[in-house]
Amino acid sequence: MAKDGTNRGGPRPGTGPKRKPLSEKIQDGKAGKAIVISTGFPSPAELTGEDIPPIKAYLKQKQKNGSDLCAEEVFRETYVWLKSKGCESLVNRQLIEQYAMSVARWIQCEEAISEYGYLAKHPTTGNAISSPYVSMSRDYKKQVNADWYQIYQIVRENCSVEYGGSNPQDDLMERLLRARKG
Repeated sequence: MAKDGTNRGGPRPGTGPKRKPLSEKIQDGKAGKAIVISTGFPSPAELTGEDIPPIKAYLKQKQKNGSDLCAEEVFRETYVWLKSKGCESLVNRQLIEQYAMSVARWIQCEEAISEYGYLAKHPTTGNAISSPYVSMSRDYKKQVNADWYQIYQIVRENCSVEYGGSNPQDDLMERLLRARKG
């Protein structure tokens, strides 16, 4: 309620009752039934299935320092994980690409921190300042987590089997350590 006594604006996003995941609804016997409507559409042409859709070129490009961008690997692992959960068609491909690119950039920032350290030289005064890679790494990590939570929420709400177990997010530190060795 506003200060003037009027009820404007409505509820804020995310303040309603928590939704149960589909797997819990099925266990409780309360899963919604799909409505099937016969409309007389012509049968579709013969379709061929793909394991993983073609990966965009910007996820595979060589970097300025000559290293490989690991976004393609992250995209593949995430897509295969979504496919194993039966949710690959529910998650927007652009969200998966954004997640993969953010992970790759986060790893690049961590590699730069390892190579150049936590301190940098101020361009005009020459004094020691915090490395810009530290704040970039923090920002990319925040973006990675936000993207992952979106993907995981979709899987959690729509997966008809238990959604627990290993997932691509669990392997981020392993991927970072492998990238540093190479």
